[in-house]
Amino acid sequence: MINVLLVGSGAREVAIARKVKESSLESSLFCVAPNTNPQIKKMSSAYFEQSLSDVFSVVAVAKKISANIAIIGPENPLELGLVDALEKEGVSCVGPRKAVAKIETSKAFARNILDSCAPEKNPKRQEFSSLEGCEDFLKHLAEGYVVKHDGLMGGKGVKIYGEHLHSVDEALLYAKSIVDIGGSFLVEEKLLGEEFSLMSFCDGEHCAHMPVVQDHKRAFEGDVGPNTGGMGTYSFENHSLPFLSEKNVLDAQKTNEKVALELEKQTGQKFRGFLYGGFMLTRSGVKVIEYNARLGDPEAMNVLSVLETDFIKICQSIVGGTLSGVEVSFSKKATVCKYVVPEGYPENPSKNFEVFCDQKNKNLYLAAVQEKDGAIFATGSRTAAFVGINKEVGVAESLAELGVSEIGGDLFHRKDIGTSALIKDRINHMKEILG
Repeated sequence: MINVLLVGSGAREVAIARKVKESSLESSLFCVAPNTNPQIKKMSSAYFEQSLSDVFSVVAVAKKISANIAIIGPENPLELGLVDALEKEGVSCVGPRKAVAKIETSKAFARNILDSCAPEKNPKRQEFSSLEGCEDFLKHLAEGYVVKHDGLMGGKGVKIYGEHLHSVDEALLYAKSIVDIGGSFLVEEKLLGEEFSLMSFCDGEHCAHMPVVQDHKRAFEGDVGPNTGGMGTYSFENHSLPFLSEKNVLDAQKTNEKVALELEKQTGQKFRGFLYGGFMLTRSGVKVIEYNARLGDPEAMNVLSVLETDFIKICQSIVGGTLSGVEVSFSKKATVCKYVVPEGYPENPSKNFEVFCDQKNKNLYLAAVQEKDGAIFATGSRTAAFVGINKEVGVAESLAELGVSEIGGDLFHRKDIGTSALIKDRINHMKEILG
């Protein structure tokens, strides 16, 4: 019997829990999370509701259930060193130690890793812990810059000129707000092109790559509004995207492989878990936007819904360093994932209203919710996701739209994600960029 401890309670963790339960290996699933997600609770032998910031208490749960393996969903516990603490108690972890998780928790660290193994993937940039020299560099980049908080901000710490910032003065005000709370920041050259996500299972030496996915960060249709944690995603049946060449995908895969090896070289510790590369195809090739140290959300729902290989066997190979001996395969299907979020999200979201949905639907993924007396209430962040799956992306989109529209509550979603019109716009945009 394999006792699996799942850390986290969002839609991504629902996707992980389902793959654990599908495994051919005999296992028991346990969950520790700050909220009670009823979908995960129904799959769990025991569910522990508590803060994930309390590393000592999470470790106590792992010891109580005699956990053999822990799968870490969100990023905050990685930054707090949960994996280090669990491994000291003999619990194998699918998720990197604190020193290696810096690939996500520090944007400057990630850029420096790339300088060492794939410098051509980095944009021009400078790091700042004060405003000294910042104005000069902003003016040097003219109207093509991005200001990034050097830390975890839930996908909301990046401000882009022309979208969130409209002058050097506005950029300096945002930079000052970071310095005022004791933070540091990066000013980077604004990359022009189309974004895509490539996640890889990683045992520190080998990577097994997942299908490429495109995420949509902006809150509203037409890619306008504030950045969010991700409003939805789509993937194609060939595991690429229509604006990418095979060479582009191989280039991104090779970059993830180089980063994994460079992390061990610089930290002395292997990256064991899910390595997430956020890329952009530009006129001068594939560039890196960011790295994450865990499965993306919503991307996890896209890729895990078409994963064919036994998930627990993959996890065992990650912690055992034997990933090269596992053939990881995905079905040839397209996926479209759409999130419903509270009205006012992300800046002033509605909270504590009841959500109505069919919890038993295998394509529904509850996220930021709390179960009370058998009812589900939204907690203020992304509430639930629905995934459509089909050989044709258009059919997958229709299924996702139908499913997400049936979720009731004070909610909204982006109807354009995965539509033929949006995808055509992305293809044309890339043609313009490439000339």
